[in-house]
Amino acid sequence: MSGQATGRRYTVPVDVHLILLRDSPKGQQVLLSRRAGDVYAAGMWHLPSGHLDGPHEDVVEGGIREQAEETGLLSDRADIRAAVTVHHRAPSGPARVGIFLVVLDWQGEPRILEADRCDGMDWFCWDGLPEPMVAYCRAGLDAYRAGARLAVHFQQPGDPIAHDPAHGPARDRLRIVPDCPATVGVKPPDDAVRAFAERAVGRIDSWADMSSTGGTSRVWRASRASGGTWYVKQHQSAGSHRREVYACRHWAAALGPHAPRLVAADPEHRTLVLTRLPGRRLHGLVLPVDVECEVHRQVGELTARYHQAADAVPAPPPGPGELLRHLEVARPLLAPGDEDLVLRLGDLRDTLPRAEHVPTLGALRPRTILVDAVDAPGTPVRTGLIDFEHSQLGPAVRDFVRLTDTWLGRPDLREAFFAGYGRPLTDDERQRLRCEAALDAVSGIAQGRALQDPELVERGRRTLRAVRSDTLV
Repeated sequence: MSGQATGRRYTVPVDVHLILLRDSPKGQQVLLSRRAGDVYAAGMWHLPSGHLDGPHEDVVEGGIREQAEETGLLSDRADIRAAVTVHHRAPSGPARVGIFLVVLDWQGEPRILEADRCDGMDWFCWDGLPEPMVAYCRAGLDAYRAGARLAVHFQQPGDPIAHDPAHGPARDRLRIVPDCPATVGVKPPDDAVRAFAERAVGRIDSWADMSSTGGTSRVWRASRASGGTWYVKQHQSAGSHRREVYACRHWAAALGPHAPRLVAADPEHRTLVLTRLPGRRLHGLVLPVDVECEVHRQVGELTARYHQAADAVPAPPPGPGELLRHLEVARPLLAPGDEDLVLRLGDLRDTLPRAEHVPTLGALRPRTILVDAVDAPGTPVRTGLIDFEHSQLGPAVRDFVRLTDTWLGRPDLREAFFAGYGRPLTDDERQRLRCEAALDAVSGIAQGRALQDPELVERGRRTLRAVRSDTLV
């Protein structure tokens, strides 16, 4: 019976959690405090957090207030970004909704202001989070690091309040709700694209738009009632179409069953049909540490195969880049000293020995990596690579740039990748990677500002901080 029928409307408490991050020589760190006194989960580590004061207070105001009351740090609304929402139920008691917020900037140094409720406060690296930690807090951090927008963390009676590392991380009860593909303003494929796809694979009974937010191409999942699923991709530009078709025909074969196969291509409508590759995108997945390392090892091995899919060729002389144009757009969002750093690294890149050019993916990142069999106990994990529209000949380090953000604070993932790749970076490649990463970061910030995409902007800022502190590689 609904609450309306009984005369009572179901309500839940709303609390807000603050994720404050800083860079350190050991990697990115998060601020945690230890609960103390006559409070729930005393003795356990938690994010600065609290309940809303009442209906007059919104979650951003409540977060800023709680942050100031607990840590003394002051922030403005412009410094706050949405992280993830978690619908949580403790082992006993009613459910609640937790709003996790990332704080981009603040004034002051953190200190304990509520000594009757907190007896410890410190910064911790992701691979060194303290125990005991409240399982609810750990679940929210896991969901945030997975890139989730919404998650459910319903504990069962008898579950410990604290995260229990002996029985797996808090994500054992964590269920991430997948994001919906962008649909606003997106139309199904037009008649010409439908006709082309059906000439290639037969009658298609259902179409699902799988296009990514901010992506440069349109992607649909096409299925037949009689069986069979394919992906139909329409490129925004003729150049993207030519690059992906060439890569699928000449280089992707080196990946074997770890890449989709090209079924048909139509240059007139910039469309191609690809076989379905099993698995889920690495972006958004929360995996055990050993599985994460194995995924990165396999990705390193696949990247090496791709780089060896054709003979290396001498690098052409450096041409005029787009750095100044990107800096013009990104400048208002850069930290002091960033512009000078990027300009210096741009000049340095042109003085480094020219690296031979090999086939590169150009967009190697968690969104283009598929992971299969992660939910089947005892089944070996298998990875695959998708999206070849940015493929072209270039220096090998081009494919490591987007992964550096994933490796921040996770040297185990970086080591696993290069173990699979078969060799470490040379000194020249390390220098080149720093240069390329800084230039890519500025490009990402400029693109994020133009698209109003805070995730792109923050990724670029993280990369520049890592380059500045020399913790990138």
